[in-house]
Amino acid sequence: MGSSMRWAMAVWVLAAVTLSAQAPAAGHDMATELLVPARVFDAPAGTTLDGWAVLVRGDRIASVGPRSSIKVPAGTRVIDLPNATLLPGLIEGHSHLFLHPYAETSWSDQVLKEPLALRVARATVAARRTLQAGFTTERDLGTEGAGYADAGLEQAINEGIIPGPRLLVVTRAIVATGSYGPSGFDPRWDVPQGAEEADGVEGITHAVRNQIKHGADWIKVYADHEWGPNGETEPTFTIEELKTAVEVARSSGRYVAAHARGNEGVRRAVLAGVTTIEHGDSVTPEVFKMMVDRGIPLCPTLSGTEVGFIREGWRKGVDPMPPAVALKHRTFKDALAAGVTICNGSDVGAYPHGDNAREIELLVEYGMTPVQALKSATVVDARVFHLADRGSIAPGLLADLVAVEGDPTHDIHALHHVRFVMKGGQVVPLGG
Repeated sequence: MGSSMRWAMAVWVLAAVTLSAQAPAAGHDMATELLVPARVFDAPAGTTLDGWAVLVRGDRIASVGPRSSIKVPAGTRVIDLPNATLLPGLIEGHSHLFLHPYAETSWSDQVLKEPLALRVARATVAARRTLQAGFTTERDLGTEGAGYADAGLEQAINEGIIPGPRLLVVTRAIVATGSYGPSGFDPRWDVPQGAEEADGVEGITHAVRNQIKHGADWIKVYADHEWGPNGETEPTFTIEELKTAVEVARSSGRYVAAHARGNEGVRRAVLAGVTTIEHGDSVTPEVFKMMVDRGIPLCPTLSGTEVGFIREGWRKGVDPMPPAVALKHRTFKDALAAGVTICNGSDVGAYPHGDNAREIELLVEYGMTPVQALKSATVVDARVFHLADRGSIAPGLLADLVAVEGDPTHDIHALHHVRFVMKGGQVVPLGG
């Protein structure tokens, strides 16, 4: 045997011995942690349980109950969280990781001028900040000109290359031709779009399947947009086109989120059978009743509405409320009165990532109780998004957890005081 062969064999043996030493022996117990907060938030019941603790084994919750009742295995690491409330990892239902605040760069300039590598770098930082804020799951509803980069970001997070929440991505979103995208250019030029244009049954079918091919977990369609003769919000797709999107998506086990701000756009999307309505800025009680009858929730994105006016100089609490914000207040109250299921989703990206708790605060400001808002951001979003392995603190579920200083069931602003985040049994560093 030559010297090079002997050297290669020695390296192989050394590697095998090293891997064997690192691998746990058969039947070896996984690492366990006991989290001991002041109280645990029971999301399904909407109550807090004082003196309870949570035992985590591997990436799952092993047991929950009064501290004295939990059998703690030898070698368990105890993490004390005095004066803190332990909640299920929060869920962000409407985000745009590939956008950053328009006060920094306009939407059109982000779509047309920022290099893809720059946008991916920003999104990587945004994902980390979101996770550190206690949001362990995020439904990202469109890359806004960044193509299918969200699917790659999701893969990088899943493989542990970068930190971030568990993602549900839609890639490009689907819009009717001429209804969306950077405008005001010489008609001779086809400028890059912020979404994928598609029309008719055949076109919609192809677009949905093409996005699934490129990694979409959900499908997003724009049921209306500001494309009326004078910039009014008008419907984009016909009911038949929307039904096609729903049918094709469902046949692959996927669901459809519909951007719809006006009443007719919402009505068409509801009749088509979408899973969620996004925004719902101006909806009649009759259409809200349709949503309730068909079990279709609203993701109101209250923050997304307000932040635009703040960017334009509105001093909230000082200046009169802009008509669009006042309308949002009335519409949201109508939704609550009708019994519409409310998801938590903020349209973050129009404002800084990591400040996602702003939406939960606004849910309370606009009429929900703190407990209702917390449920929207946990157990409700988990159910609506078909995530049976999270959203509550219960044995067998993912150990996705967040602890905040104080009690957010009494003071919702406590969500901004994050002390501890765990994702899949791994403690998330909060610095940096």
